[in-house]
Amino acid sequence: MDYLKAFLVGGAICAATQILLDKTKLMPGRVMVILVCLGALLGFFGIYEPFAEWAGAGATVPLTGFGSVLFKGIREAVDNENFIGIFKGGFTSSAVGISAALIFSYIASWFFNSKMKS
Repeated sequence: MDYLKAFLVGGAICAATQILLDKTKLMPGRVMVILVCLGALLGFFGIYEPFAEWAGAGATVPLTGFGSVLFKGIREAVDNENFIGIFKGGFTSSAVGISAALIFSYIASWFFNSKMKS
């Protein structure tokens, strides 16, 4: 049942994002920033963490989950280290995910040759 819930929630987030891309003239990069900021904003109001506990990977894998992780790390770092935590917290909390993305992207670049579109 957890897999089904994660699939449906993640699919709903992705479908809403695709509708936003199709119905507006927003560029994909801006939509990605909107998703990260939305996750951080919902984390600030205490909405995203209970939602992520309920939805599982369906809420933590999309970019809204990344925004929530950033906010959570910043909040904890500010509580522990005061003002400097604003600059350190997001990097500390998301370092594993960012490192994995960089490493696996680099490994994938060994197998695939990317070409610029003409």
